[in-house]
Amino acid sequence: MASTDPDKLISKADKLTKLSLTRWSADWGNATLFYEQAANAYRVAKNPEKAKLAFEKASKGQEMLSSPWDAAKHMESAAALAKELGSWSEVADLYRRASELYVECGRSQPSSDALAKGARALEDAAPDVAIQLYTDACAILEEDDKEQMAFDLYRAAANVYIKLEKYTDAAAILLRLGLAADKSNATHSQCKAYLSAIIVYLYAHDIKQAEKCYNDCSQIDAFLRSDQNRCASKLLSAYAEGDIEEIKRLAQSSTIKNLEHMIIKLAHKLPTGDITALKADTSEQQEEPLDENDLT
Repeated sequence: MASTDPDKLISKADKLTKLSLTRWSADWGNATLFYEQAANAYRVAKNPEKAKLAFEKASKGQEMLSSPWDAAKHMESAAALAKELGSWSEVADLYRRASELYVECGRSQPSSDALAKGARALEDAAPDVAIQLYTDACAILEEDDKEQMAFDLYRAAANVYIKLEKYTDAAAILLRLGLAADKSNATHSQCKAYLSAIIVYLYAHDIKQAEKCYNDCSQIDAFLRSDQNRCASKLLSAYAEGDIEEIKRLAQSSTIKNLEHMIIKLAHKLPTGDITALKADTSEQQEEPLDENDLT
C-alpha cells in the first residue's frame, strides 16, 4: 500500500512542510505523523540510516508543535540508530540535542540520562567524548540538587579515566563524588570515594599526592572516624616503611573488597614503582632538618 511505503510517507511529509504559492503555512501536525510512521516502518525494515533521518525529522516536527518531550524521545531514537550505524560523532550530537530538549521540559533526570546513554555508547570508540558527556550529565543533576542520582556517573567517568591511564583525573572525579555524597548525607559512599582516590594516587606511584589527599580528607569528621580512613592510614604507613607484604595484605582487606571493581583491581596490583627507593627517600627527608641544624 502506498500509504505505508516509508519513502512516500517522507515525500508527503516534506511537501507539507515546504511553503509555496498555494501553501502559506507548514502543516507540521500531519507532516510529523507521516515522519513518525516512516521512521517506524524503516526501523521494521531494518533500514537504520533512513530510520535515523526520519526520527530526526519527526523530532523537528514535534519541536515545531511545541512538544519538546516527544521531540527529545525521537532524538534519542535517532541517536540509538546512529550508535547501531557506528556514526560516533552523530551519537554524541544527537544525545546532546535530546538532553537539551529535556531541559526545555524542565526535566533534569531524563536530560542527564540522555547524556549518560551517549557516554556509555562512546566509552570504547571515543573515550574522551564519553568522559565529557558523563561530567556534563553529573553537572545537570548537581544544578538541580540531585547529586545522589549522579553517583554511578562519577564512577563511570573515573573508570574511563583509569582505562586511559589518566590517574590524576580519575582521582579528581572520585573526590568530586565524595563531595556530592557529602551533600547527599551518603557518608558510606563518601568515605569509599576518598579511599578510592587515595588508592588511585598510590597506583600511579604519586605518594605525596596520596598523603595530601589523605590529610585533606581527614579534615572531614565522617572520614576521620571511618574504616576507610584506618585502611588508608595503614596503607600509607606501609608505604613509608617499605613493607610490601603489609601493602599486599591490606589490598586483600574487606574494606578494599567493598570498593568498586575498578579500584579493587588497582589495589591488587599495589605496590607499584620502586618501594625501596621510596623508603630511602622518606629516610632522607626525615634527616634533612638534622643536617640543617648541624650546619648552623
